[in-house]
Amino acid sequence: MKLHLAPLAAALSLAGCVHYEPAPVDTQTLARQRASGRLDEGVVADKVRAIAPEAAWVPGQWNKLSLLAAALLYNPDIAAAQAGIETAEAQAGAARQAAGTTLTLATEYANDSSASSPWLLGGALDMPLDIGGVRQARIASAAFAADDARYVYADSVWSVRMAIDRALIDGIANEARASLYRQLADLRARQLAAVERRVAAGAASRTDLERIRAEGADAERLAGDANQAVVAAKIALAAAVGLPQISFDDVVWPGFHSPAPLTSQIVSREQVRQAMLARPDILRTMVAYGQAEAALRGEVARQYPQITLSPGYTWERGLVKLPFNIGLALPPLDLNRHAIAAAEASRSEKGKQVEAAVSAARAAVDSALSECAAARVALKHIQGTELSAAESLAGRADRELEAGSIDRVDWASAKAGALMARINAGDALNRVHLADAALEDALHRPLSGPELLIAQSQGSEK
Repeated sequence: MKLHLAPLAAALSLAGCVHYEPAPVDTQTLARQRASGRLDEGVVADKVRAIAPEAAWVPGQWNKLSLLAAALLYNPDIAAAQAGIETAEAQAGAARQAAGTTLTLATEYANDSSASSPWLLGGALDMPLDIGGVRQARIASAAFAADDARYVYADSVWSVRMAIDRALIDGIANEARASLYRQLADLRARQLAAVERRVAAGAASRTDLERIRAEGADAERLAGDANQAVVAAKIALAAAVGLPQISFDDVVWPGFHSPAPLTSQIVSREQVRQAMLARPDILRTMVAYGQAEAALRGEVARQYPQITLSPGYTWERGLVKLPFNIGLALPPLDLNRHAIAAAEASRSEKGKQVEAAVSAARAAVDSALSECAAARVALKHIQGTELSAAESLAGRADRELEAGSIDRVDWASAKAGALMARINAGDALNRVHLADAALEDALHRPLSGPELLIAQSQGSEK
């Protein structure tokens, strides 16, 4: 009866095994899918409500929060990082499993007529004991790897968020710059016509004429460069979201042209400390230190013999034997001291890397705060002095032209000065936003905008 059940048990064991299923990657199909991808605003709206329930959703209108929500759904880098978490968690589960038992089957034939049977049959199991420091080190290292995968995901999300932020800054700033340079080019064309009349009348030199012509050509070129920068910003924005074929035209950024004063951007020392300790790059160096610590624990445990239990069964020519062996995997002749020394050196190195990462993060925060202050001082100076004076002069030129006190050439020069002052003010405003983005990047947390609703919602849930 037992012999009849053996094939059945073997069949059931094989049926319980996982079978391999190939999953080839077709790059052409992937490329077509990326090219034909569609944006589902309903799904994005659900994602916005999931991460920030208090945020308002306006169909067809995009802001930094909704763009980030779309990126969480469609960006391939974020998807790859999410898959990395699943892989690391699966590997952490596998690390808890002990090594498989080895089954050894033996048979022997002896041509001995005096024995009751010429055959010897036997089997033995080799069962390594998965206990102690070696097991703990393996499990800890796998758990740290899972943490590292989560920090990689967080870093990927943050990198995408910053790419969206900078693409929006570039797009908005260059749209304004292109419009102003186009106005300046048109103004230079009118000024050129007026100077040509002066030259014809002998009231101006051709040097003045060529200077105005060159300034007009320069304005045309800069307007074209700004338009191209707008196109590049839209491409970068779509790529950051993960839908390169989609154009996000209706994007709003409330308060872009009136950034908050520096006093509201300053964070306390405790906030800076907490933000730095929550940066994924710093956390990853701490994970690497933890893995080095686990590796050292494992090398210390390998100083001692690894035990293997080997129970067996032998049927020797009618006689049943039950052998039991204990195997010891001995450490190296140096009692693993060289490997321990190497692991200690690695741990020390990882500790220095943590210190370096914290120091670099602190320096980045200090540098960003300094740039935020300098950018706002420059913007205030341009708006309060240069722009104010240039617009006042342009207004006076309008009145004098109407009164006949000046001609079109002098009027155009005054108006061009006002346009250049507005361009400089726009560049200063762009510098402020880039400085704020650098500060947020250094802290790895938003300081303004709708993304703050994410943290507020999570805090209320807690």
